Amino acid sequence: MVEQGTRSVRASVWLQGGKSGRGGRSAQPSGLDRKRITDVTVRMLDHDGLEKLSMRRLAAELNVTAMSLYWYVDTKDDLLELVLDAAFGELRLPDPDAADEDWRDQLRMLAAEYRALLVRHTWLSPLVGRFLNIGPNALAFSRVILRVVRRAGLPPRGVMGAISAVFQFVYGYGMTEAHISTRIADSGLNADEYHEQALAMVAEAPVAAEAVEESRHLVAARGGDTVNEMLDLDFAYALDLLVAGIEAMAERG
Repeated sequence: MVEQGTRSVRASVWLQGGKSGRGGRSAQPSGLDRKRITDVTVRMLDHDGLEKLSMRRLAAELNVTAMSLYWYVDTKDDLLELVLDAAFGELRLPDPDAADEDWRDQLRMLAAEYRALLVRHTWLSPLVGRFLNIGPNALAFSRVILRVVRRAGLPPRGVMGAISAVFQFVYGYGMTEAHISTRIADSGLNADEYHEQALAMVAEAPVAAEAVEESRHLVAARGGDTVNEMLDLDFAYALDLLVAGIEAMAERG
């Protein structure tokens, strides 16, 4: 695997002319193709995480030799770019030209889809900032976001800032939620059991207990009977704040 720090700007599987196999050939005696390799890699990442992925383990899962994989990808980073874009292909995208749909609702949908994707694939967030993200599915997602936010009426100078405000927030929220879900899964508890035990432990530490007590009435006011409900409520309210900010800035011009 090429070290991350040594990759040039042009080092991307999407800048290799879309080759599907070495020598430009689309098939190989093993019967593999990029889609099958990518699908199996996604399943392995979901089950074992990013750190345990290796070309040797992937080859064993596919019941082929490791050299067979290099017929379709030159490096492990190429493979990771493929699975990254495959994940973006799971996103449901609204039609930004639909006259009967409000841009606010479409933006909320895009944000919710991205959050769910980051949580569903806990290995995804480290890869988002690692590669150029110029695969077809990632580009389709970016283009829809751009067209939806343009409909808000912001001046051109503010469109990219608005996109950053919303989707950097979603990225951070989804990444943190993914880490928490992994920690909970490792504990063998469900989310609500884990939350209860964590609060009980915090109550035993005087400094931490004081901080929790100070925010207790705010937590109660927020609502939510389960951890998932609380996370959803916080996410929705924060997103509403961002949408309201976009509206205010659009009115300012």
